[in-house]
Amino acid sequence: MARALRALVAASVLFASAEAVSKVSRSGRYLYTQDGSRFYIKGIAYQPQGSVVASASNPFLEPSTFVDPLADSNACSRDIPYLQQLGVNTIRAYSVNSSLNHDACMKALSNAGIYTIIDLSLPLNGSIDRASPSWTTSLLNQYINTIDAFSSYDNVLAYNVGNEVVTAPNETSAAPFIKAAARDVKAYLNSKGSSALVGYAAIDGDESWRDPLASYLSCDPSGSNSGATSIDLYGLNNYEWCGNTTFSQAYSAVETDFSSYNVAAYFSEFGCITAGTRYWTEVGALFSSQMSPDWSGGIAFSYFPATSAQGQFGMVNISSDGSTVTTGQEFNSLKIEYGSVSPPNSPSQSSSSASYGSCPSQSANFIGSTSLPSTPNAAACSCFENDLSCQFTPQTSNYSTILGDLLNYACSQLGQMGSSCNGIAANGTSGQYGAVSQCDPSIMLSYVMSEYYTLQNSNAQACYFAGNGTVNSYAPSGTSGLSAASSSCLASATSVFTPSATGGSSSGGSGGGSSGNSGGAISLEDPRALAGLGVMLAVGLMSGVWTLV
Repeated sequence: MARALRALVAASVLFASAEAVSKVSRSGRYLYTQDGSRFYIKGIAYQPQGSVVASASNPFLEPSTFVDPLADSNACSRDIPYLQQLGVNTIRAYSVNSSLNHDACMKALSNAGIYTIIDLSLPLNGSIDRASPSWTTSLLNQYINTIDAFSSYDNVLAYNVGNEVVTAPNETSAAPFIKAAARDVKAYLNSKGSSALVGYAAIDGDESWRDPLASYLSCDPSGSNSGATSIDLYGLNNYEWCGNTTFSQAYSAVETDFSSYNVAAYFSEFGCITAGTRYWTEVGALFSSQMSPDWSGGIAFSYFPATSAQGQFGMVNISSDGSTVTTGQEFNSLKIEYGSVSPPNSPSQSSSSASYGSCPSQSANFIGSTSLPSTPNAAACSCFENDLSCQFTPQTSNYSTILGDLLNYACSQLGQMGSSCNGIAANGTSGQYGAVSQCDPSIMLSYVMSEYYTLQNSNAQACYFAGNGTVNSYAPSGTSGLSAASSSCLASATSVFTPSATGGSSSGGSGGGSSGNSGGAISLEDPRALAGLGVMLAVGLMSGVWTLV
């Protein structure tokens, strides 16, 4: 009987009328619905955990695979009644597949009054690499594909351009790449008339670098009070409230640190597990008049079971056949706490205005430059690739496994010959970005191979690279890797423009076509998109040879 009732409720949600949620916008540092009411994120993380391989190189136990939670209509119809019981108005999905259909889930969530925060990054190579950051055509295209897949839904509250990319002071050199991603995603959303916000979810690190990073992501490098490069929504993954603690012990410091923050902020994860069973008493503090001047709610972690370095998260268990949900004490406690809050409906929307201050200066704890990478230009990269004298033609379709080794080898050879790989280097501390650093890694490799080939007097054997290189008979006569091609192809690749779904400029960029066609746009199914920038981690070991200083 109970199962039949849940099925009936789920069916009514799936087929209810459309336009079930109100548009949410940001005014200054607060969120508001269309009627001017203050909006608070009362949410839960909604992502089944993928495969996790524990290793010294994976201290956060980040998954290597993912299951798209918004592409399974059966799971959505099963879970939405429980999300409604919890009283949530927002879920956060960490990894989605842009090639799948999300209509049923997204409509059902909308009809249930539930918004979504969609992370644009993917596990492994589908995100900005904290160890060797870049902002490239393949990553931009992945982000755009995801936005396009969700652009027709009325309940997308925000898109996150990154999650815990920076986890230590020395990694703040990745900040310019995060900010460039926010800039380009924001421009693309504006070009589509989308009201979705652009966000970032930060790890709760030491305030000596956490706070400058937060200010950097919401600042205006130009000094013109423009929000073009600023995030709209700052998320903090905060787990400081453990057990029966108090506001003064857990939240007073972070409250003080963000008391003058200029954009909307929320706890993008909360729910400490180190003190045993969670009773979610932090909810009362987070939604109180004490914290509401600076915070707009938060996301409890997590609906599904999730193993972490700290232990086991999760508030429900799913049966082995995926048909039923079992809840426990933590679920019921969160239900009670969420049902008890009534945060202040102030300040008024008319009294809130946007303000973007100056960016923090570089220091020992924050090394990010205010000089940002340009908008990745797929058309320019494709044009450049066509003129290269030696091109990467891998013998295997799974060539992400050999890209790093080949780049390391080619760059070391150039170093021994007195040359360098500066053309593919990107340095977020000095603010210097090689002209080819925005291109797909396979194009970077073709460039490096061409430089080596040219220095070897265009000897065909110098383009062999264990059978993975081919002399380009159509290359302009006398072309060397970057020198000749840069004037004709890469001259426009150092600009900032509004990206389009083809990976080029929306105001006349050449080399267009649909996603995955000529122009350098890469779909999720294209192995180049999955090659990503993880390969650059290996090349980073050769930094003495080619990294810009």
